[in-house]
Amino acid sequence: MTFDLTLSASDLLLLAPEIFLTLWLCVVLAVDFSFKNIDHENLAYLSVGGIIATLINLIWFNYIGVHGALFNDTFVLDGMAIFFKIIIVLSTALVLLMSIDYVKSFRFFRGEYYFLVMMSALGMMFMASAQDLLSVFVTLEFSTFGFYVLVAYLREDERSSEAGLKFFILGVFVAGLLTYGISLVYGETGTFVFSEMGVTSGSYGLAIGFIMIFAALGFKIGAVPFHSWIPDTYQGAPTPITAFLSIAPKAAAFAILIRMFYVALITFKPMWVLLFVVASIVSMTYGNIVAIAQKNIKRLLAYSGIAQIGTVMIGLAAGTKRGSDAILFFLLSYLFANLGAFAVIVGVSNLIKSDEIEDYNGLNRRSPFLAAAMLLFLLSLAGVPPLAGFIGKIYIFLAAIEQELYTLLIVGLINIVISLYYYLIVVKKMYINEPTDPSPLTVSAPLKTAICVCIAGTLLLGIYPKPFIDWAVSATLMFSNIVAPTAAVPALPSLVGG
Repeated sequence: MTFDLTLSASDLLLLAPEIFLTLWLCVVLAVDFSFKNIDHENLAYLSVGGIIATLINLIWFNYIGVHGALFNDTFVLDGMAIFFKIIIVLSTALVLLMSIDYVKSFRFFRGEYYFLVMMSALGMMFMASAQDLLSVFVTLEFSTFGFYVLVAYLREDERSSEAGLKFFILGVFVAGLLTYGISLVYGETGTFVFSEMGVTSGSYGLAIGFIMIFAALGFKIGAVPFHSWIPDTYQGAPTPITAFLSIAPKAAAFAILIRMFYVALITFKPMWVLLFVVASIVSMTYGNIVAIAQKNIKRLLAYSGIAQIGTVMIGLAAGTKRGSDAILFFLLSYLFANLGAFAVIVGVSNLIKSDEIEDYNGLNRRSPFLAAAMLLFLLSLAGVPPLAGFIGKIYIFLAAIEQELYTLLIVGLINIVISLYYYLIVVKKMYINEPTDPSPLTVSAPLKTAICVCIAGTLLLGIYPKPFIDWAVSATLMFSNIVAPTAAVPALPSLVGG
């Protein structure tokens, strides 16, 4: 295989967001190293400014329709890539805003924190454009490297160190799993590029290879049974990093999953539909049931996130363009609700130094703003109308109904009821229970800005979702002409006597 690595001016345009963010990373690092007495809050605003500029660039690209591919179609910039990059960059901006007060408690390496957050975002932007297995491996490891450090950033906190160690060990294992899976797929198909695979016949090597790749990506999205790292990592990591882990890496991984299954494995649709049906049911049910018993708010949202990923996989199980559209819109609505909930947690933990659910007793009397915001975000996560989460789940369920996946629909509805139960437990503590400490809680301007953005997104996507649904639909136009077989599918040799 030969690769054309020459780049023209128009080619560089496709890489403009990544090039700009790379240069901005260098600026942030240079300013931090050159000016030892710089106020790290100003460094945070410098980082946020670069991220917002990148976001504006991506929105402009989406508006004017900048599309293309580089490096023999291994890097692609299309509507779906831009959609996922906007999710990643927007979540990065919100995480940086909610980090400003949190980072003040760090004794060392405050500037490096912002650099590592943006570096991870850069790696995930490349993940959203990856269209071959080699790029998937490189970009996934590039984005994960920053998280290895960020999860264990609270060096004096044993839980943070433990979370970082677990995340690193499992991450290395997953990297090996992904590498071996890629080698098996390449051995069977002779190519790394999804669009060139043209998989039309089954073999043991091919099946095992793709299962290994799915397992590695399942680790990234936190689907059962690849979820074991999530509760401890979410609890031990710095809360803004927990928020970052809860949305950005998952969105980037779903970008890869959609491309891989909808392009390289479309002829095997009846087989992988069953895989996603089982993974969806188990993830939704397990996540919601275990969340009921949690006493720590970060662990509760960790198991809630596992259940939410199970809901997203309903869209993959549908295996249709409507399913991919629903995934994109759901992830956008999930971004605002989940990051908003974590922003409230950051505000509370900054002041009371605790993440236990019991410490949310009487929050409405200590900070009506934080309590109302948390109520809104939890109801959206549960899927209560007229909030964004309700529209997202309705869209996902419509994709399942279209493919007659009624079992998934029933399980999904039951799990909405279960999730509403443990979300309302938190609401009860905030609004009914008496506070143990009646002193008022104040919220800083950067954190309040992040919370208000999430509130606006949650309300806007719920009350007026049409333009965002249209955006999701237009982002996946490349799947409009893909028709999967409904009857005969390639079988493994042993299953047909070969």
